[in-house]
Amino acid sequence: MDQPIWITFFVSFIILNVLLIGMAYVTWFERKVLARFQDRLGPTRTGPAGLLQPLADAVKLLGKEDLVPAAADKWVFLFAPVVTFMTALIAAAVIPFGDTATIFGQEVNLFPADLNVGALFILAAGGAGVYGIILGGWASANRYSLLGALRSAAQVISYELILGFSLVGIFIMTGTLSLREIMLRQHETLSIGPLEVSNWFILSQPLAFVLFMIGAVAETNRAPFDLPEAESELVAGFHTEYSGFRFSLYFLGEYVSMIVVSLFATTLFLGGTSGPGAEEYWGLGLLWLLLKVVAFLFFYVWLRATLPRFRFDQLMGLAWKVLLPLALLNILVTAFFRLIANGEVF
Repeated sequence: MDQPIWITFFVSFIILNVLLIGMAYVTWFERKVLARFQDRLGPTRTGPAGLLQPLADAVKLLGKEDLVPAAADKWVFLFAPVVTFMTALIAAAVIPFGDTATIFGQEVNLFPADLNVGALFILAAGGAGVYGIILGGWASANRYSLLGALRSAAQVISYELILGFSLVGIFIMTGTLSLREIMLRQHETLSIGPLEVSNWFILSQPLAFVLFMIGAVAETNRAPFDLPEAESELVAGFHTEYSGFRFSLYFLGEYVSMIVVSLFATTLFLGGTSGPGAEEYWGLGLLWLLLKVVAFLFFYVWLRATLPRFRFDQLMGLAWKVLLPLALLNILVTAFFRLIANGEVF
């Protein structure tokens, strides 16, 4: 829907800043949750409940020397972290944070852009972000970094495929790749006997949801799929030679990707802003969206605290021997039932 360009710019500016602040506090959230899993307290010294810890981390990283190895490809080495960080932010441009809202008498679209291929845009941005990891590992002139980059390339090829195939069932059911349209379709109700429930796609596509979450964890290089930066094998993998601000760009890019993937999963499977009272009050819709995203982020941290890291052959075997056949089976079953619903089988 058309609106003045300055409103779109203003909405995008707010979303960008909320995303950056949220990314900083996801690091605090992860430390606190991990501490509870390990019977510790986590950050307590930096402000109330350690809430100023992200600020302390930022000051520390900005104050560190930015080293470039003598044998490194300097310009590629300096530019690579920016690729990972920027592509993670760009992916948020097509996430719908609601439909429309009336603010001070002005109709405002609560989405920066409504692309008719929004889902593919996010998958493409996630794939492009891996170029920053590959270039950084190659340009570092370090064997451990290069091995981490090669692992990342193999991992993204495998799990990007799983992510894409896991979503085909939703595309078949909705007939669109627009995230806004997919979200609005889930605001409808579904009759299950005497019950009326929200038409969230996690109910009709449970296998796709499980496949998507496994692929998303691997795509964002999070434990137990953090093979490109396995400390026990590769020191720190692709970012071994990075320090200071450029290391923080890799670090922040990972956390922004976690938030974007959580928003993506919420929009695709949990109805986005769908929830009690969300139709009447757009603010409640944003609150429901936030709660669902926090639940996904907790799931990320829970996995890290619980599961050991996979071996690399286990990682690749899981993708090609288990997840890919399941994803193809889900597509076949969904397409079959869609044909039945259209009256084209019986």
